[in-house]
Amino acid sequence: MLESSVVNIKGVGEKFAEALQSLNIITISDLLFYFPSRYDVIEILPLEELIHEDRVTIEGRVLNTPSLSFYGRKKSRLTFNVEIDNIAVKAVMFNRAFAKNQLKIGDVVTLTGKWDAHRLQITVSNYQKGSMENSTEIQPIYSVRGEVTSFRLKKAIQQAIQDYSHFVEEILPEDMLLSYKIPIRKDALKTMHFPENRILLKHARRRFTYEEFLLFQLKIQILRKRNREVSLGNVVKFDTEKLHQFINRFPFKLTNAQAKSLQQILNDLKSPYRMNRLLQGDVGSGKTAVAAMALYAAVTANKQGALMVPTEILAEQHIQSLREMFGDLAQIELLTGSIKGKRRKEVLTKLENNDVHILVGTHALIQDDVHFHDLGLVVVDEQHRFGVEQRRALSNKGLQPDVLFMTATPIPRTLAITAFGDMDVSVIDEMPAGRKEIETYWTKANTFDRVLNFISKHVEQGEQAYLICPLIEESDKLDIQDAVDLYNQLVAYYPPSIQVGLMHGRLSSAEKEEVMKDFAENKVQVLVSTTVVEVGVNVPNATIMVIYDAERFGLSQLHQLRGRVGRGDKQSYCILIADPKSDTGKERMRIMTETNNGFELSEADLKLRGPGDFFGTKQSGVPDFKVADMIHDYRALETARTDAQEIIEFNLLESDPKYKNLQLFLENEGVFDTVLD
Repeated sequence: MLESSVVNIKGVGEKFAEALQSLNIITISDLLFYFPSRYDVIEILPLEELIHEDRVTIEGRVLNTPSLSFYGRKKSRLTFNVEIDNIAVKAVMFNRAFAKNQLKIGDVVTLTGKWDAHRLQITVSNYQKGSMENSTEIQPIYSVRGEVTSFRLKKAIQQAIQDYSHFVEEILPEDMLLSYKIPIRKDALKTMHFPENRILLKHARRRFTYEEFLLFQLKIQILRKRNREVSLGNVVKFDTEKLHQFINRFPFKLTNAQAKSLQQILNDLKSPYRMNRLLQGDVGSGKTAVAAMALYAAVTANKQGALMVPTEILAEQHIQSLREMFGDLAQIELLTGSIKGKRRKEVLTKLENNDVHILVGTHALIQDDVHFHDLGLVVVDEQHRFGVEQRRALSNKGLQPDVLFMTATPIPRTLAITAFGDMDVSVIDEMPAGRKEIETYWTKANTFDRVLNFISKHVEQGEQAYLICPLIEESDKLDIQDAVDLYNQLVAYYPPSIQVGLMHGRLSSAEKEEVMKDFAENKVQVLVSTTVVEVGVNVPNATIMVIYDAERFGLSQLHQLRGRVGRGDKQSYCILIADPKSDTGKERMRIMTETNNGFELSEADLKLRGPGDFFGTKQSGVPDFKVADMIHDYRALETARTDAQEIIEFNLLESDPKYKNLQLFLENEGVFDTVLD
């Protein structure tokens, strides 16, 4: 019944039904569950409690006949005074000339609008004659567009609730409702649209927040279970003794976080299920060492390993460091787009014959002519640059290896649970002992000469510097011009002994590689760049990171950029040049100078920017909830996740009758028909 068209609702014709489609409202159910985007709480407060420039509601008696004046074309201004607690308050209404005849001296009126405490004046947006029946009124505000007006939408929802709400079935078990003290679905639905008071609205919102999180987490857990079922038979029987010997070769002791993450990865390798794990940790926290140990574990089991990275120069750096770590314990080869002809054939032949133990490279690793002998483990660096299509390419080769994704973008726990809910997550949240913290300073644009002088002194001591200009999108010509302008300024400012380089998104991949190579080899001492340098090479000699117009970046991006320096044994610096106008911008700068902890920063960034902006609009996987808010409702998210894990782990949907309605609801949503790639 609820899945039938909205035209079945009294008062909704074909034309209005068509207009509702622009809001994705097609069925009666869609209309019933089209919740308000926000609520205006109209509450009458005493004058002394009103806050300057707030939207307020006041109630008083009209003291004088309203005065009407006209200006411009058909524009009017109506003014009158109301008496509240023996105080005269001026009321101003624009373009409401008709109200002059409606308002008489002595009338009681309720006025809502912007409050000016200095002038004792209210600029009225809404008014009604008479007193409010309750001291508080809650007005639902809906998102509307086109021919759909709030009035018509509310009327249609009211009719739908009246005629069809009794068809809304409860999908949560009764003991869950009692345990969490949440209302039944039907009652909560009515309250969301027509709240009687704040308490009932709060409980209705709690109900749908939990429901949304639970349904999402159940989908994730079902998909995860299905994935595990189709990826059986992938046990990596590694040699524990050899692995311990390899770990002992390293000149440092693993941090507790590294040791814990490594153990989780090794448990995955031993298990019959395919690993799908995200390893996250700050730049310099030692992710690569952990990945190398996991790759060696695969090698001792006579399996091959692969390390996939976004750029050729990064691949070259990784192979260099891996060869140093492994010595003669494994044959490691490089495969990138630059390796062609005879050399490429040689690498591919050795790979197929199992004469290559670990292959390092870019997306070239998953091209059609690349055939592994027995691929056991794939490590993907900077996982957000490696999409579903590439993962599918591996599966299409008949390969079902364990997969470890690594990222240096610390992801807040709430986002990790939602965006990467189908993955296990390991976290390296402590830095190796003895690592020098990057000193971070915030300065204004008018001190730029002092910053350039600071760079000169350090370059004279053999060090290098990055200067980053903001780039919002790669097509943003003005921002690229900023980088070019800055480059020209620096070329004119510095003597020929200090070479200045330039990198931006308009360069080809080969040109970018060339610029980064010159910088890595210290042929260029100062590199002016847009954020294309964000995921990049390891240049231990670079000790200064200057970020221009830093207020235009999010905290996580600023932290990523800061992580490009501080890779050697010298003291490193990050200088933020910013003149933020907003409080949010100032707060970002303050937080950056106070902490180097990426996880603290990511949590702060999530609160300042919201989940959509955290990943950028191009990142998929972050669900768009109607009621729930991942940041403020994180406790409900944690609870829902635990409940979903228990329901799926113990097969309660099929085995326990009290979950029957929930199972039917998920079936109708088509959840059981889907398997993750």
